Amino acid sequence: MSRIKVGDEVVVLSGKDKGKIGKVIERIPKENKLVVEGVNVVKRHIRARRRGQESGIVEKEAPIPSCKVMLICPRCGKRTRIGVKITELAEGEKEKLRICKKCGEVID
Repeated sequence: MSRIKVGDEVVVLSGKDKGKIGKVIERIPKENKLVVEGVNVVKRHIRARRRGQESGIVEKEAPIPSCKVMLICPRCGKRTRIGVKITELAEGEKEKLRICKKCGEVID
């Protein structure tokens, strides 16, 4: 289970894009992968399907394994692990909150 959500800012830990920072665009939970903005950019050849449509080479982001990225805390600005804190709401309802392991602040 990945605790990283769409819109989170992450840093790449290993591979050709090591050290790059970007926002998560998409999650693929079945494959345990993420698509991160500006990371793992690949070129794809596009064929013109209709009359008037352009063919050519398009650059787009490919998925990377979620174990190769780490969340950047929006409060302290450091890369961090994610903890879960369960808080009690009214009448026995519970809420899960993501917290930064370094500074202890709530991420959501």
